[in-house]
Amino acid sequence: MKLINLCKTAVIISGIFISQIATAGTTIFMAGDSTMAIKDPKDYPETGWGVPFATFFADDVKVVNLAKNGRSTRTFKTEGLWQQIESQAKTGDWVFIQFGHNDESEKKHDRYTTPEQYKSNLTEMIRQSQARGATPILLSSVTRRNFDDNGNIKKTHPYYPLVLEVAEATGVTFIDMDAITRDYFSAMGDSLSKLRFMHIQPDLHPNYPNGVSDNTHFNELGAREVAQLVLTELKKRQHPLTKQLRSVDPKHLKLRYKP
Repeated sequence: MKLINLCKTAVIISGIFISQIATAGTTIFMAGDSTMAIKDPKDYPETGWGVPFATFFADDVKVVNLAKNGRSTRTFKTEGLWQQIESQAKTGDWVFIQFGHNDESEKKHDRYTTPEQYKSNLTEMIRQSQARGATPILLSSVTRRNFDDNGNIKKTHPYYPLVLEVAEATGVTFIDMDAITRDYFSAMGDSLSKLRFMHIQPDLHPNYPNGVSDNTHFNELGAREVAQLVLTELKKRQHPLTKQLRSVDPKHLKLRYKP
């Protein structure tokens, strides 16, 4: 797997310098918001699920993660991020599309997208991917960690029904990450699920001297688990991408999980 972030000229990940050029071979493009995005070190340990997801694949699979904090379908297009995918995607490539958090933020005029625009933008991204010969995969937004009095996570995405409509109308592969992550974190309960999100007490992390309580964004553990949930869904469907996973190190075959 080669992880590439086209939002910047280059990116340094785990001490390895990686250029932004996507070349021949299978490429996975990722279009989305902060819950998927690569983070600047000043924001760590906040982690988008696209970061660990990229490590699942073989070295000849390139992952171009263009997801960016605060982006809606509208701003992802107007800032030219989508154009980079449209211009480079080719036959045999995959395009993961996940938006909603920012589109539905009606009070944030810099990113808000009307319901009609949202559906139109998603549909256009799907059709343009297909026109390039790439295969789009549509995902609903991951849940926010907001529990009700009965210990279940609330439905907080008003645009959730809209992405379902787009999935049905276009017939693309659809992964319902809103429902999947709601069930997953609800089953954990308040205390355990809190460990997966950005909750840090004051004076513990240099990036957050006053602490942080954030029920939207994941830390490294939460991001990895969400990435594993996406992979699990692909495996359930015997998706072709599961044939391009990283080869297992033989010594890891000797290991076993002990609950």
